[in-house]
Amino acid sequence: MTRDELMSLPVSVDVLTAGRAFGFGRNLTYELIAAGDFPVPVHRFGKGIRRVYTAELQQALGFGGA
Repeated sequence: MTRDELMSLPVSVDVLTAGRAFGFGRNLTYELIAAGDFPVPVHRFGKGIRRVYTAELQQALGFGGA
């Protein structure tokens, strides 16, 4: 994911998009989430909906944010 793509993301993204920003594939993303080791907080909304706040993602990657 390029810097421009990262900076143009909406307020929150699905976990696969967040994983892609870190260079993770689908399997590794879900393994890290299940182990509680994903690099940013994963927020649960309703049944089975998991999102990552873009500001937290950008901050973890060194691009500002919250």
